[in-house]
Amino acid sequence: MIEMFCEGPLATTDTYTRTFAGDTMNMLVAASRLGAKTGYVTHVGNDPFQDFLTEAWRSEGIDLRCATPLDRPNGLYFISILPGGEREFTYYRAGSAASFLQPADIDPNYIGSAKVVYASGITQAISQSSRAAVLEAFRIAREHNVTTAFDTNLRLGLWSLEEAREALDEIIPHVDILLPSAPEESASLFGTEDACAVIEQAQEWGVGMVAVKCGADGAVLGLDDGIHEIPAYVPERVSDTSGAGDVFNGGLLYGMTHGMEAVESARLGTVMAGLKVRGRGATYSIPSREEAFGVYEESGKST
Repeated sequence: MIEMFCEGPLATTDTYTRTFAGDTMNMLVAASRLGAKTGYVTHVGNDPFQDFLTEAWRSEGIDLRCATPLDRPNGLYFISILPGGEREFTYYRAGSAASFLQPADIDPNYIGSAKVVYASGITQAISQSSRAAVLEAFRIAREHNVTTAFDTNLRLGLWSLEEAREALDEIIPHVDILLPSAPEESASLFGTEDACAVIEQAQEWGVGMVAVKCGADGAVLGLDDGIHEIPAYVPERVSDTSGAGDVFNGGLLYGMTHGMEAVESARLGTVMAGLKVRGRGATYSIPSREEAFGVYEESGKST
């Protein structure tokens, strides 16, 4: 989506900064800035923002062979930070080009060439056809022995809790890495605020790796050898937490595909998220590889 962010209430702000965002895109940018080869499967609207989006994505090194144009508008949202740190969102996403993704858009050869295929609950929620496309992509990935990663990313403004649970039940047999959040999201989807209980439930479903994001409390990682608590990286200031969980995912998945152990991959994820929240905009403030690894290596010396 197009992201327009501002300082102060939306109703009284005169100036906005234009950038781009979206949960899956936030993850891609984070992984790409670390050095991963990334690609996006989506539709791009043919409105006046089309060239801005495609040029911005290419500048991040994202492959767009499967990001095809469609005669629809692009999604748009506005975000501001209110006094006290509360965030104010206004979305214009219904009927956007990306919501018209469907199973026929999934190229088996493209999916089969990946190390990881990633999607989220928002990808499922924006339309029935997009939900079916996610299932098709994950089914094909499993057939090609490609790792699948899924962020539950519950947004009750897009669908009901019952629909979200049904979609999770549908996709979970095809998921290798599950990336939920706690405590609010897990309380709704899993019936518990306890990250360890979420991990236990997911492992009973057959998920091999679970990383529960707990905001300022870091992350809890569930592996075959047990539970690992990963502390948050706390920056000198916090300006905007939008997209922090997505950026954590990008750091973790980068590490997992580049020879890092799972615990260290998750630690890289917390560093990426902690650095991101210092600045405004979901993708605007994602750190560079040099900064992220500098902090990662320094923080490792102090633990």
